Amino acid sequence: MRITDTAAIITGGASGLGEATARHFRDQGADVTILDRDTARGEATAKEIGATFVETDVTDEDSVKHAMATAKSRMGKITTAVNCAGIATGEKTLGKNGPHDLAAFQRTIDINLIGSFNVARLAAAEIAQNDPDKNGQRGVIINTASIAAFDGQKGQAAYAASKGGIVGLSLPMARDLSREGIRVMAIAPGIFLTPMMQGLPQEVQDSLAQDVTFPKRLGDPAEYASLARFIVECDYLNGEVIRLDGALRMQ
Repeated sequence: MRITDTAAIITGGASGLGEATARHFRDQGADVTILDRDTARGEATAKEIGATFVETDVTDEDSVKHAMATAKSRMGKITTAVNCAGIATGEKTLGKNGPHDLAAFQRTIDINLIGSFNVARLAAAEIAQNDPDKNGQRGVIINTASIAAFDGQKGQAAYAASKGGIVGLSLPMARDLSREGIRVMAIAPGIFLTPMMQGLPQEVQDSLAQDVTFPKRLGDPAEYASLARFIVECDYLNGEVIRLDGALRMQ
């Protein structure tokens, strides 16, 4: 697939990894629709880069169906879905105040895992309607996992479980959608300089960067975006999870 022929929906596209991906895809000639709950940032970003914005709750079926319909009507088709919407929570299974809050665990799973699957399954139904290319391909779905899926730290039970689910989805979903000519990939980022990280003191950011094997810095969201574009354009990538972490292994 060529990026210039791509019509992408990007969840979480109003900030962080999703925004970087939306900007990079547009710069490379793709059509883009941003799906996010942050209306102000989403509309501003879409206007700036020449994309479409649809306020979307990834956990709500009707909301995502509306977003798909809007995206298709504006772009004419959907060939790519990039799932970047997510939250990070920190809480031990048993802490000083008692057991892990169940509602917090549930919310993390709902947004990070179920939300990604909700978007992926509905996007697949739209992508499957495209005419296949010479290799029988109709499109690609890219989900966002995390190195926490493999190296989850203290307090990351909910987050690691949600991202581990994304890892586990990759191969069976790729097999499910092979008949329709749809590839499925996942990116597992390390520690990236997203708005959440930018809010930490510089000394904390520097300390985190020292744990990275090389290069000793936090990841640039533009690097995630470049990998997402490469996945779109490399037709033989399918059913795999790619770590993007500077060889970081969390202690």
